[in-house]
Amino acid sequence: MRTWLLPEYVEDILPPEAEAIERLRRSLLDLFASWGYALVVPPLLEYIDSLLTGTGHDLDLRTFKLIDQLSGRTMGLRADMTPQVARIDAHLLNRAGVTRLCYCGTVVHTRPRGLTATREPLQIGAEIYGHAGIESDLEIQRLLRAALGQCGVPDPRFDLGHVAVFRAIARRGGVDAALEEELLSVLQAKDKPGLAALAAALPEETRRALLLLPDLYGGREAIVRARQVLPAYPEIAAALDDLDRLAADADGAAGIDLSDLRGYHYHSGVVFAAYAEGLASAIALGGRYDEVGKAFGRARPATGFSMDLRELARIVPRAAPRGAILAPFAEDPALADAVARLRAAGEVVVVELPGHEGTRAELGCDRRLAKRSGRWEVEGL
Repeated sequence: MRTWLLPEYVEDILPPEAEAIERLRRSLLDLFASWGYALVVPPLLEYIDSLLTGTGHDLDLRTFKLIDQLSGRTMGLRADMTPQVARIDAHLLNRAGVTRLCYCGTVVHTRPRGLTATREPLQIGAEIYGHAGIESDLEIQRLLRAALGQCGVPDPRFDLGHVAVFRAIARRGGVDAALEEELLSVLQAKDKPGLAALAAALPEETRRALLLLPDLYGGREAIVRARQVLPAYPEIAAALDDLDRLAADADGAAGIDLSDLRGYHYHSGVVFAAYAEGLASAIALGGRYDEVGKAFGRARPATGFSMDLRELARIVPRAAPRGAILAPFAEDPALADAVARLRAAGEVVVVELPGHEGTRAELGCDRRLAKRSGRWEVEGL
C-alpha cells in the first residue's frame, strides 16, 4: 500500500489554491468585523453530547466519533461549527442583548455531501443571537449578499423556504413523528405520488395542504398563491409574511420553495440557500434556528449562514499571481536593509540559497535585487 495516499474525498491544498482560500478568509472576516461580528474559534473536537445537542439525526450521521483516552467518554470531530458557536453564546458569553459572532475553521464529514465535495470543508459563517424578529434575518441575508459580492460571485440567486409552513400543517393535522419523517422525505424529493399515498388517511384539510406544497415555488407570486390555497393558520400567515419581506429585499434575486425543508429538525423558521451561475449545489446555506440555544439550556433566538471556503475559492475569479523579487544570499547590511524595506512595502522577496541557481524559475520571481553603483536596486529578471 502506498503510504502517501490520502483517504477518499480528502486532499491536500496546494499553494495557488491555498493562497486564494486565505485571501478569501481574510477578506470575509474583515467584512464581518466591519458589520460588528466578533470572531470566535471553537475547538475541533468536543464531547459528543455537547457537540450534537439540538442538531437532529442528520448531523449525528455526519460526525466522526472517537473515545477520549483521558475520560473514557465519546468525543466527536465537529461536522458543523454553528452548534458550537450557539454553545459559546449560551454559556460562555452569557449576554442579555444581541450578539453577533463569526467563525472560520475546518469541519470533518463522515461522507461527502456530493460527488465532487470534500470531507474536510473549511467552514466560514456569521450568526446573530438574541433577536427573534425579521430584522435579523434581513441583516444576515444582506451580509451574505455583501460577502458574495466582495468575493466576486456574479449574480448569485437565493432560494427561500420556511419550515413553519409544513410544521403547522403537520401539527394541526395530528401527524405523528414517524409519518412526519416520511412526509418530510417525499416532500424534499418532490415525490408527488409518494406524498399522495402517505397523506391518504389524513384529514382532508391536512391532505390537501400537503399535496399543494410541491407546486408552491417560483417568484413572489408563489407567496400570493400560498395565501390563497393554504389553510389560514396564523403560523402559516406569519411565515409567508417573513418570506415576502425577504424576497422583496433581495430585489428579484430570490425564489420561493415551500417544500424546501433542508435542516428541518435543526431550523425553526426561514431557510435559504445561495447559488452561483453554472453550479448545481449551493455555495451558502443558512436560516433561523431558535431551538438550538434552548437545547443548551438558555433559549436564544438565532439566525445565520455558512459557506465552504474551499468550494468558494474554486468558483471566484483568481487574482493574477504576484511576481516576487529575487535577492542574492549575501552578508551585506545594505542588502538586508533593502530587503526589509521592500517587504515592509508589501513586496515578496525571496532569498536565493547557494547551489540552487538552476531551479531559479521555480521561485516565481520576475525581478531581482542587483547592486548598481554601490546601491541595491530592483530590476527585471
